[in-house]
Amino acid sequence: MNIEVSEELKSKCPEFRGVAVEAWVTNTSFSQELWQEIDAFTHQLRTESNVDDCKEQYAIAATRTAYRRCGKDPSRYRPSAEALRRRLLRGLDLYQIDTLVDIINLVSLHSGFSIGGFDADKIKGDRLVLGIGREGEPYEGIGRGVLNIDGLPVYRDAIGGIGTPTSDHERTKMDIHTIHLLAIINGYSGEKGLQEAAELTLDLLKKYVSLTKSQVVYFE
Repeated sequence: MNIEVSEELKSKCPEFRGVAVEAWVTNTSFSQELWQEIDAFTHQLRTESNVDDCKEQYAIAATRTAYRRCGKDPSRYRPSAEALRRRLLRGLDLYQIDTLVDIINLVSLHSGFSIGGFDADKIKGDRLVLGIGREGEPYEGIGRGVLNIDGLPVYRDAIGGIGTPTSDHERTKMDIHTIHLLAIINGYSGEKGLQEAAELTLDLLKKYVSLTKSQVVYFE
């Protein structure tokens, strides 16, 4: 899968750097051991942070800045990493979906990066391009229905948008049958933390979804 950053996006967010983790796995509906890690992180986060300082985490703050530059209000359309942290800090539990989704959520919580998690076999074509959403562009967010992506950074395949930092698209979402994962970690703050997030992703995949093969590609 070739991933390109459009000149449109680069002009608004020149600091952007990304890393794609492609992996072949065996998904499961639930992992008790993974949820022990999630519970431990949740306890740590609630001890050390509060809702008011959530948006000050460097990767979240940079994503919010990127939204403003592209024309979106980050307080109305929150980056997913911020939304996850705010949920935990408000005393709510994290949604349990399946092990792949739960892994991506844990990496996002640790790192502050909004991460696109896709079933790579559902992506059309061999190229993704990161651009900016247009007015009226059709997009169905996972569990959100029609999402207005005008002014949001968006990855597009040969058919249309599949991922924004707020929500990925229903068409390419992971499910229990996913065996070919593409996880894209979006660094609107630059390179800082990307390698660590990619390494954590691979570590969790090895531990919990029987990783058999993988590759990691950095792009800008």
